[in-house]
Amino acid sequence: MLQERRLKNPSLLIGKNYINAEWVESASGKRFEVHDPATGKLIGTCPESNSQDAQKAIDAAAAAFPAWRSRSGRERARILRRWNDLILENAQDLATLIGWENGKASFDANGEVQFAASFLEWFSEEAAHIHGDVAPHSSTSFRVSVLKEPVGVAGLIVPWNFPAGMITRKLGPALAAGCSVVIKTAGETPFTANALALLGEKAGVPKGVVNIVCALENTPEIGQVLCASPIVRKISFTGSTRVGRLLMKQSSDTIKKLSLELGGNAPVIVFNDADLDLAVKGVVASKFKGTGQTCVCANRIFVQDEVYDEFIRRLVEIVRAFKVGNGADTDTTHGPLIHEAAASKVAELVDDAVQKGAKIAVGGRRRQDIGPAFYQPTVLTDVSSDMRLFQEEIFGPIAPILRFSAEDEAVNAANACDVGLASYVYTQDITRAHRVTELLHFGMVAINTGVMSDAAAPFGGVKQSGLGREGSKYGIADYLQSKTVVTGNINVTHRAHI
Repeated sequence: MLQERRLKNPSLLIGKNYINAEWVESASGKRFEVHDPATGKLIGTCPESNSQDAQKAIDAAAAAFPAWRSRSGRERARILRRWNDLILENAQDLATLIGWENGKASFDANGEVQFAASFLEWFSEEAAHIHGDVAPHSSTSFRVSVLKEPVGVAGLIVPWNFPAGMITRKLGPALAAGCSVVIKTAGETPFTANALALLGEKAGVPKGVVNIVCALENTPEIGQVLCASPIVRKISFTGSTRVGRLLMKQSSDTIKKLSLELGGNAPVIVFNDADLDLAVKGVVASKFKGTGQTCVCANRIFVQDEVYDEFIRRLVEIVRAFKVGNGADTDTTHGPLIHEAAASKVAELVDDAVQKGAKIAVGGRRRQDIGPAFYQPTVLTDVSSDMRLFQEEIFGPIAPILRFSAEDEAVNAANACDVGLASYVYTQDITRAHRVTELLHFGMVAINTGVMSDAAAPFGGVKQSGLGREGSKYGIADYLQSKTVVTGNINVTHRAHI
């Protein structure tokens, strides 16, 4: 049943920048439109920010930083916890916003709200437990201690595919550590972030600690200002490897701390001894979540000879039952891609694969009868390594299946890429699970599950999938720096202990 998009609390729909706790227009005076990817209808407009707006946000964050870092971890924790509670209290409206501007089906949108809140809850618990060290010195008259301090103002550049989850995964550790932030939201999905900021203000986040600038066409300009600014001491970015390289270059003159969560090309390896029900369920979860638009999506699915045909049969049976449509429809399992260009790219990848010998087991076509951004969830068999979708990140609902015979064949093929974010292994052999895990060149390995992300688990990759980790205690470490304190000439009088 198609539900009209409507917020219980209309004040959460805000189309402005958030700078120094004020909702403001851009200095440019320009605005850009945000459209529902399912219908093409206008949702609203937001400011097309420029370098002047970015600098104002940086200055506000810099002014707020000293007082915020001076608060105790426990004080910061209470604010983060209240923010978590407010997100959960407004979960329905936030899910509506996510589905509206991102296109997600309601199940995925509701799940993202819970996911987003979990990072604020997790880091509220970490904020009061940031510990330094005491180190032994070679001289008995010296003492060494190591303090952990916030890095300073952090620039957070977030993607459109998780407009709530990617913000809190960065905001949670930054604020827990004592940093203030400037957030550059994705032009496709600015409204969810603004709603989160409003709830953060109600939770007690002080003036200037969180700032948001919106932009669509001027995104490169905003990124350049954040990277070049000597005030901004940390950049955290989630997005493509191409843009990550550019941000790394632009940050080189000011030697910033960087967290880059970049592109992926996730392999799934299903061995003959795998629990097939578990494997199929896991592939559905890792491949088709968010209509295939996640960085940890299964991109290349390797299935061993003996179970190849049965695995495909079971997977096709499930995928055939998916319902593609407007995410506002409660019966929809998979919504549109983010825009028409994304659907066109997916279609090109499928056409290339078919021309090179792949077979369509289910799907394989655009759903322009529904709208220009829709593509049918698809399973391709007889896939080979010379196809574009083997070499490129698909970012769409396409499951390419490759047959393999020997373990080393699958591992070598899985590692044959220049990125290394997520990977998945299905086997009941514990020794094989350990062996293959250590041989895979990826920052994350999931064994017998298709669910990778959790606030407690460090998230990040190797090779050209980026630097640093998000989530967990490792995530907060990326917003801290060490200060060594050496105290000398301590007169030690040795006395016998009674």
